[in-house]
Amino acid sequence: MFIQTEETPNPATLKFLPGRLLMEEGTREFKSKEEASQSPLALKLFEKEGITKVFFGSDFIAVSKTDVFEWVVLKPSILGAIMEHFVSKQPLFYTQAPETSKAPEDNPIVAEIKEILDTRIRPAVAMDGGDIVFDHFEDGVLYVQLQGACSGCPSSSQTLKSGIENMLRHYVPEVLEVRAVDL
Repeated sequence: MFIQTEETPNPATLKFLPGRLLMEEGTREFKSKEEASQSPLALKLFEKEGITKVFFGSDFIAVSKTDVFEWVVLKPSILGAIMEHFVSKQPLFYTQAPETSKAPEDNPIVAEIKEILDTRIRPAVAMDGGDIVFDHFEDGVLYVQLQGACSGCPSSSQTLKSGIENMLRHYVPEVLEVRAVDL
């Protein structure tokens, strides 16, 4: 098994590509060992000293670290844990991931915002090892959650304003501003 790695715009996050589908839909982010208890792979990665976040995308794993450790030290053990997980054919989650509600949206503006996030923005953000999730839309302001490599990235506020906000304002004039919310 060959696992590729890619740098992300966030120097604290590295993207690992195991060459297989991880999740058919959605993403999952773990910010602590306690949260990671649902996933044998995430739990194994949090056992490595210096790991602060594990994010599963459709076909990649984004791992974030503290500034105290260098990737040259952490990367081999992370690669080993990922490889061991897939070779042993363990599930990604101990139990099924919670279902995300795909209920029809009453507000047509919110439906249009979600459509643009899903089809135009999310794929680009995933290429950088992250995700963007709709939180809510209120008084012309769209609130989103940044996950994976995007969360805590030094360039995320620039990307949010220059890229995401401009695109959404172009396609949905009711969007006046985009803000990130912290969980």
